Amino acid sequence: MGFCKFSMYNFLYLVIVVLFGVFGEQNSQLMNDKVALLSFMSEIVSDPGNVLENWNSSDVHVCNWARVSCNNASDSVTELILNVAWLSGTISPSLANLSSLTVLDLSMNFFEGPIPKELGFLTQLKQLSLSWNFLEGKIPYHLGFLHKMEFLDLGSNKLQGEIPESLFCNGSLSLQYIDLSNNSLSGEIPFKSECGLKDLGSLLLWSNRLVGHIPRALSNSTQLIWLDLESNMLTGELPSEIIREMPKLQVLFLSYNDFVSHGGNNNLEPFFASLGNCSDLLELKLAGNNLGGKIPPIIGDLSNNLVQLHLDENLIYGLIPPHISNLVNLTLINLSSNILNGSILPNLCQMEKLERVYLSNNSLSGEIPPALGNIPHLGLLDLSRNKLSGSIPNSFANLPQLRRLMLYQNQLLGTIPPSLGQCVNLEILDLSHNKLSGVIPSEVAGLRSLKLYLNLSSNHLYGPLPLELSKMDMVLAIDLSNNNLSGTIPTQLKSCIALESLNLSRNFLEGPLPFSIGQLPYLQALDVYSNQLIRDISQSLQMSSTLKHVNFSFNKISGKVSSEGAFSLLTIDSFLGNDGLCGSIEGMPKCSNRHSHLTLILSVLLSLFSILILCIFGYYLVQRSRIQSQLEIFDGGDLDLKHPR
Repeated sequence: MGFCKFSMYNFLYLVIVVLFGVFGEQNSQLMNDKVALLSFMSEIVSDPGNVLENWNSSDVHVCNWARVSCNNASDSVTELILNVAWLSGTISPSLANLSSLTVLDLSMNFFEGPIPKELGFLTQLKQLSLSWNFLEGKIPYHLGFLHKMEFLDLGSNKLQGEIPESLFCNGSLSLQYIDLSNNSLSGEIPFKSECGLKDLGSLLLWSNRLVGHIPRALSNSTQLIWLDLESNMLTGELPSEIIREMPKLQVLFLSYNDFVSHGGNNNLEPFFASLGNCSDLLELKLAGNNLGGKIPPIIGDLSNNLVQLHLDENLIYGLIPPHISNLVNLTLINLSSNILNGSILPNLCQMEKLERVYLSNNSLSGEIPPALGNIPHLGLLDLSRNKLSGSIPNSFANLPQLRRLMLYQNQLLGTIPPSLGQCVNLEILDLSHNKLSGVIPSEVAGLRSLKLYLNLSSNHLYGPLPLELSKMDMVLAIDLSNNNLSGTIPTQLKSCIALESLNLSRNFLEGPLPFSIGQLPYLQALDVYSNQLIRDISQSLQMSSTLKHVNFSFNKISGKVSSEGAFSLLTIDSFLGNDGLCGSIEGMPKCSNRHSHLTLILSVLLSLFSILILCIFGYYLVQRSRIQSQLEIFDGGDLDLKHPR
């Protein structure tokens, strides 16, 4: 069994072997396998699902242990499949004693530490899956000794260092699947001309730190179906000569590297010509490189099976060739963030299976073709950040699957078509930073399907806020800023119960800020900067438990502001330009007591005045009483007053 090749676990292993020998285990191979599995289990720190519970039972035969399979003929363990078992701990080198093991799958767990080099002695192993764990360190060179290996998956771990050359050279000539993706591997791809993996069907090395060129020897893998080298630091020209030797290629991902096109980075035609041999090509991703040149007309000669085309984030310039419409089975086309100019082709509508179209961040001009409204399955259309002019086509109402419509930062004119209200599945509508005018159509304001955001900011819209906005009970953000909207803010906005951000700044809104705004349960940001709002700030806003960002600046708001509750983190910058405000926010005028002093003085004066009036009135009554008494004396006496003669 080669125990001398192993390290610290040898002693424990021998002790367990002796113990089982004492208790009369009949089959020595099965006994060894049982001991190896128990040694493996001893390094499991956590088994929350009790997957290994029956491994502790002496009444259960090892071949009946959970996730263990045996070969009945040889009575030995051949498969150990513990994927998605929530196990944590380290992988014990004792697994190397499962000499008949053909499948070892520990993927999607929480194993830590290094990959034991002893696994390289499992000479019968055909499948090794350790992906989606927290394994670290280098890939053991010894794994290259597994000459029967067909499937190797070490992806999504924390592996470092260079890829051992033995995996591709001294290793199995029958390898069909290699996944080392989503690690921190460095160095070059170690394919050598004298080594060839002729049966290799999938090579996944994405999201590492690999450098250098794609090795020419990779062209020996003529059976390759899936090649994914995305998100590395690979350089050189696009591998036209290599790809030409891969007629079965279906998935080619080369995005986010540092590739260039031919002829000093101005010629894409040789590469697209090499793809002409790939009659089964389904997905092509070349995004995020430095590719220059024009899209060649021969792009229309690519496989009719192509469903995704990603050429975004490059230096591609010129017109979109009309031949691209020959790719009638495309569901996604992404040409965004390039230097494309000219107009959008109306014949894109011939690609009836299109679901997502990204043409943003280019220099496209002209009008939006109404024919785009004839693509029945279109769910996303992004034409933002171009130089498009004209009006928004009414034909978009014909797109029942449209969920995201982004037309922002163009030069669009006219009004917002009320017909957009017929797009009942719309989740995002962004028409901001254009030259749109008119009122906000009630049909658009009442789109209950909007779940993410409505952005109509930076246009020339006028009129009142539609009451129909209250129907958007699922929308997360509404931005109507920088328009000419007027009137009051409707209290009905409290019905937008999912709202997290509301921006009404730079308009001509008037009246008080409704108390109901502060009752929105998830509101985090409120911006009413530069309007004509009056009166005080509602206490409901201060009592909000979610509000974090507020701007009341440059209105006509007055009253006292407290620095407590939701306002405790605000600064004076949130209240500028409101001369009637006072409070305890740092930099804000303190609320004076002059009013209360004046009230007191007036009260005192009023009291004194009342006392004076009472005194005068009392004096008058006393005097009148005295006069009346004197008259009564004169009337009742004996004195006879006669007129003098």
